[in-house]
Amino acid sequence: MKRPTLRSMLALLALLAATSVFGQTYPNRPVRVIIPFPPGGTLDALGRALAQKLSDQLGQSFVVENRPGGNGVIGADAVAKAPADGYTLLFNASTFVTAPMTMKQVPYGVVQDFTPIALVAKAPLSIAIAKDLPVTDVKSLLAFVKEKGGKATFAVGSIGSAGHLATELLLHTGGNAYTVVPYKGTAPAFQDLLGGRIDGFIDPILGSLQYHKAGQLRVVAVTSATRTPNLPDVPTVAETIPGFEFYSWYGLWGPARLPEDIRVRLNTEVSKALASDMREKFTAQGLLLTPGSIEDFVKFQRDDMARAQKIITDGKITID
Repeated sequence: MKRPTLRSMLALLALLAATSVFGQTYPNRPVRVIIPFPPGGTLDALGRALAQKLSDQLGQSFVVENRPGGNGVIGADAVAKAPADGYTLLFNASTFVTAPMTMKQVPYGVVQDFTPIALVAKAPLSIAIAKDLPVTDVKSLLAFVKEKGGKATFAVGSIGSAGHLATELLLHTGGNAYTVVPYKGTAPAFQDLLGGRIDGFIDPILGSLQYHKAGQLRVVAVTSATRTPNLPDVPTVAETIPGFEFYSWYGLWGPARLPEDIRVRLNTEVSKALASDMREKFTAQGLLLTPGSIEDFVKFQRDDMARAQKIITDGKITID
């Protein structure tokens, strides 16, 4: 058996040393954080706040780049095709893992082409109803939907979004039917809800909060496991339908085969950021910040995808 030469041993030691410190020296240049939707809204605000915290903590710029288009596909695809070196990351909402289930063709696989890094936050949803409807709680809502015989109209800000899936799961209780009214974003949906042109809209709490407090619409329930601090008098769906719980959520991903040391470092730094003054700011906006391990995120994503796939299959939800 041929003995290793001194030169080969030194080369091996240098490689091991470089590998062991790679994650520790990361990042040594600016990092792109791609958000695959336009500026504005909760996704963009949360992503920018997190990027700023990571910049402060790691001493390198984490630069947000909005790459909208294709229901989030264009920006996500750019990350999937980027080098797996930690310098191109994806910050996205749960629509990232669910919308492809409703589309005929997507140029990537969520599981195959991305590395989950951290679950950043969960957003309970509010069930907002036009203020003049005879609906005051979940029980009367389901009775109203049943009575309308499929003609009750509910907005959907994005096909396959958490709000869409929660609407499907809730309103089909007992075999009820309803009419989906698709919108390009939440703002026009809320305008039609305020004007009484649609009956309801299920979406993250922040969107409906100001209108509810002003008496312009009625939030009859929230989808979190417990009541939320910013709507303490509004019951949960679970108080009527035990076990019902649903969230929109936000996470950080890298391309597939991201080195484990970089992945661990980013997860650690995200957890640190979420324990900072970010917590108070975004809790006031109805978000539940979720520092946790990589394993926690992987399991959460897997479970959420399985539930979403069942809802989408049973509801025959597709994007034409």
